[in-house]
Amino acid sequence: MSQETTVQRLAFWSIIIGCTVLALKYVAYHVTGSVALYSDALESIVNVVAALAAWWAIRVSHIPADRNHPYGHHKAEYFSAVLEGALIIVAALLILREVWFAWQTPKTLDQPWLGLAINGGASAINAIWATVLINRGRIAKSPALLADGKHLMTDVVTSVGVFAGLVGAVLTGWTILDPLLAVIVAVNILFQGWNVIGNSVQGLMDMGVATEETIQIRDVISSNAGGALEVHDLKTRVAGRVTFIEFHLVVDAKMSVGDAHVICDRIENALMEQIPEASVVIHVEPEDEAKLPIGTAAVPFA
Repeated sequence: MSQETTVQRLAFWSIIIGCTVLALKYVAYHVTGSVALYSDALESIVNVVAALAAWWAIRVSHIPADRNHPYGHHKAEYFSAVLEGALIIVAALLILREVWFAWQTPKTLDQPWLGLAINGGASAINAIWATVLINRGRIAKSPALLADGKHLMTDVVTSVGVFAGLVGAVLTGWTILDPLLAVIVAVNILFQGWNVIGNSVQGLMDMGVATEETIQIRDVISSNAGGALEVHDLKTRVAGRVTFIEFHLVVDAKMSVGDAHVICDRIENALMEQIPEASVVIHVEPEDEAKLPIGTAAVPFA
């Protein structure tokens, strides 16, 4: 099975699992009347909508480059992640609205242990699926899967906190703990929503690769640029799962075009082995364009 097919299937199953978890959490809220469990269920609605958006964005991102989009459709996944972040914030505001009403008239929970058991089962499903999405999202460099997985993991942490707090509320009889927990849930997901939006905007702004990957790229280029004189003006940017790499390669002015092309092919192939979804552009220049003294043993970077 190709990585493209795997990512799309994971996105589709996120919708099914999201609907299942939403149903379980709503039942938990229904049998208890807890505003904290209501807030947990409301966030699951966001999970379902976000899963639908991620599934659509991933399908769009795999459409081949065309006349109107010569660099491909990879950034579509960032739009999905931005939407998810916005929905998280909306859910937090709706939770705070419910908290206000619950604060005015706190009430004793109905069938708390049954509701907590159901909610705990839903959270366990979310924890397993979030781990799968985060791992596969990192491997496939899929912003949509990664954002979805991190959001689900936040949901799990929130649910654990709600579970512990409601157990305390039941044992102590402090009904005020229920709306107080919902406030904590709302603030937590507001923070997570802001992080999701911020990371996605960075991707839309053509952010470069991380320092560790930049060092790896430089090492691969330098070790495979035998016959060249210098490399400078290295630029990278990330668009979804694709890493765009551009740089200038300085060669002897008397070198033939064919020989320079052989060096470029060797570098490009080496980069594609290390970064399979890389798109490499190399600008060849004569030696008078070099920025460093000629004569070092290894091909230097300016």
